[in-house]
Amino acid sequence: MSGSILYIHGFNSSPLSTKARQLDAVMQQLGLSAQLRVPALHHHPRQAMAQLEAAIAELGAPLLVGSSLGGYYATCLAERHGLKALLINPAVAPHQRFDGYLGSQRNHYSGETWELTLDHVQALAELQVPAPADPGRYQVWLQTADETLDYRDAQRYYQACALRIQAGGDHSYQGFAEQLPGLLAFAGIARQQYAALDFSVF
Repeated sequence: MSGSILYIHGFNSSPLSTKARQLDAVMQQLGLSAQLRVPALHHHPRQAMAQLEAAIAELGAPLLVGSSLGGYYATCLAERHGLKALLINPAVAPHQRFDGYLGSQRNHYSGETWELTLDHVQALAELQVPAPADPGRYQVWLQTADETLDYRDAQRYYQACALRIQAGGDHSYQGFAEQLPGLLAFAGIARQQYAALDFSVF
């Protein structure tokens, strides 16, 4: 489906995150809700990937929009299916970072508690792909004051891709709503559909 979007949230996040809600509100305003999926991902990567594969099958060839760990999932899926991906402060090799996080976890939005195990880490490692070499299929949006991930890791890994690096900000990516015209354009949604929209209100 041309102009369809699959939003992939991050670790311990949900469709209730600010970015997900802003994107959902804009697509509703444009009458394009049917072209957006924002699945509530299972905490285990294998089950999360099955959910994402199902959403891709439903939407056809969506733009993958991945935040943080969702950016890692989006990269694997974009390489697997030849899709376009827009990554927001994406995690690079997250399985190498999770050693100190094993054990009890809590979803920031649902309050669900779960155990992060070595099997989660192994499943993440299995999703790793070589750095993308097709710059036309990727946009990577980074903010330098990300308190969770070092933006330079993504800058190096995605160096062949179109990078947008903003000074300041944080891991949640400040000013996302104002950047949504660029996302919609990348998804193939005609500019006249959203040219009159005031993105600062979302």
